[in-house]
Amino acid sequence: QVQLVESGGGLVQPGGSLRLSCVASRSIFSGNDMGWYRQAPGKQRELVARITSGGSTAYVDSVKGRFTISRDNAKNSVYLQMSSLKPEDTAVYRCNSFPFIAGGSWGQGTQVTVSS
Repeated sequence: QVQLVESGGGLVQPGGSLRLSCVASRSIFSGNDMGWYRQAPGKQRELVARITSGGSTAYVDSVKGRFTISRDNAKNSVYLQMSSLKPEDTAVYRCNSFPFIAGGSWGQGTQVTVSS
């Protein structure tokens, strides 16, 4: 059974930090590249960061230098450390394989709200 459980979101002031966590089922995590995606109201889902099974990372330009993705293969987990948060980072954040497999499942996500 494919399962993805995200946590760690919340309300934070501009300039603040959050650390998101995602625990994935073995079938989707093991040996696969993983990504953090976000979707803001009225906008399309976008890939924010991705990490290969070997630990190489890549980021969308808007978060470079502020976000760090990491993974713990022993725990089937992927993390997103976010700092210097901006209001435009407000979105629901979800993890999944990269690339996303058509017909696959999504977790409920974790809400990140950046506001003063």
